[in-house]
Amino acid sequence: MAKPKNVLFIMFDQLRWDYLSCYGHKALHTPHIDRLAAMGVRFDRAYIQSPICGSSRMSTYTGRYVHSHGASWNGIPLKVGEKTMGDHLREAGMECWLVGKTHMRADEEGMARLGLEPDSLIGARVSECGFDVFERDDGMLPEGPDGSYDPDGAKEYNKYLKARGYESDNPWHDFANSGVDAAGNVLSGWFLKNSSEAANILEKDSETPYLTTRGMEFIESRGDTPWLCHLSYIKPHWPYIVPEPYASMYGPGDVQAPIASQAEYEAAHPVLKAFMDSIVGKAFSRQEVRDAVIPAYMGLIKQADDQMGRLFKWLEETGRMEDTMIVVTSDHGDFLGDHWMGEKTFFHDTSTKIPLIIYDPSPEADATRGTVCDALVECIDLAPTFLDVAGGDAAGQRHVLEGHSLLPILRGEATETPRHCVICEYDYSASPIADRLGMSPRDGVMFMVADKKWKLVHCEGGFRPILFDLENDPQELTDLGASEAPEHVAAVEAMYEKLFAWARRPSQRTTRTEAQLVEMRQKTRRRGVMIGVYDENDVPLELSVHYRGRKAANHKGREAAE
Repeated sequence: MAKPKNVLFIMFDQLRWDYLSCYGHKALHTPHIDRLAAMGVRFDRAYIQSPICGSSRMSTYTGRYVHSHGASWNGIPLKVGEKTMGDHLREAGMECWLVGKTHMRADEEGMARLGLEPDSLIGARVSECGFDVFERDDGMLPEGPDGSYDPDGAKEYNKYLKARGYESDNPWHDFANSGVDAAGNVLSGWFLKNSSEAANILEKDSETPYLTTRGMEFIESRGDTPWLCHLSYIKPHWPYIVPEPYASMYGPGDVQAPIASQAEYEAAHPVLKAFMDSIVGKAFSRQEVRDAVIPAYMGLIKQADDQMGRLFKWLEETGRMEDTMIVVTSDHGDFLGDHWMGEKTFFHDTSTKIPLIIYDPSPEADATRGTVCDALVECIDLAPTFLDVAGGDAAGQRHVLEGHSLLPILRGEATETPRHCVICEYDYSASPIADRLGMSPRDGVMFMVADKKWKLVHCEGGFRPILFDLENDPQELTDLGASEAPEHVAAVEAMYEKLFAWARRPSQRTTRTEAQLVEMRQKTRRRGVMIGVYDENDVPLELSVHYRGRKAANHKGREAAE
């Protein structure tokens, strides 16, 4: 095996870490992803940086915390000037391409201010989060009385469906994400009761096989230049509906009991209670909803695993497994009724911990194949890892790329990352929950800091902290934030200190490298600046050589003479 020349960066949307059999799911078997884990390293403590699609992805693509890049919610643009993995990789000689979803919103106002035309090469890259685009498909074309959530959603996919005979003004909805009754009525996948219906589409034409094919077509098109392909799937993100044969594979009997307790709900922190009592929280707290949705969610994951089998077999047949690093991960999880919530927008491991499996074809990685890593890992670690693979200076970019390369772990040179905690942030100031709590936009934010023992959640607005003991309460059912026990008081203090230390990092100092900053420490004196020097002999001769032995005519009495 050779060292990896290319990177296949696979991301699923809203895939829970514990819904893969290699992570312990009892009823859902994912042999192809499991096989990749047996060929590489499975990370058991990989965390996202925000529990919502857009913000999480912007952290992954920039290698920076939300606090640094500022794209704090869906639809909030990544500001012009933020470097992404595409920028870093191209500098190191590796192309960076997109096939699928980014959830990126371009900073159109900033681009206009700087005169960047969207149809120029640099303008297109800025608009697409630094990627060159083979095909972008954010996979969402919902429509309401005020228009579409994303008018460009499923654009190429809808063209494909129409060419395949799916006649509709929105085949993404009417066929790929809905069922149909005997009278031809569309049973919309947006309504959870229809999750148990089979999607009205041939399985091979549904979104996951379609994107797998597009990913293979991209790889087939590449020449000798090293590339990263971000193959970014839309599923198992809602709408929760899947075509046959996957629609019939699982039923209510395969639905695991929710991770929840009545005591947890009754004693819930005010902010957490607001999320529990949201529309989606109330819905997923009903067993009939879980019985309809979770079998479909499992079917979507099973389909995804089968597509991984198809993809990996093709990579082996074409020889690409020998020169391509393969990464499988997710942008966040899905509560699915755990902790009385749906969606993903809080900080339990159900949402913030993600699957992360990395296969490195290099001989140096042989010693770690099939191992499980317990290190604290964050999604911001992927960009520096890829830069490391490309031969770039990931370590020298630590002031911009805030994560750590995982190559030392993959190649048996380390078992831990340098970090002592993981950070996750959520800005819910644009959410209806902020209204329910009466929060100002300034206070509608939360932060999570966790290590292997404790997890603390800080909510702005004057609220007490939330604290979980991850060793003794791994399901996070008991909030100890109000406890006066000395151990818990000490834990709150220690975790706040970690959060404050993180907040004090110089994350915006991005226009000079750390090496340049060190070099600048003495540069001003070497360029003639002599601040605070009393006598010329107080500094080395070479620094003051231009100020010694100089002659000039005496003009002090010139004004009086004239």
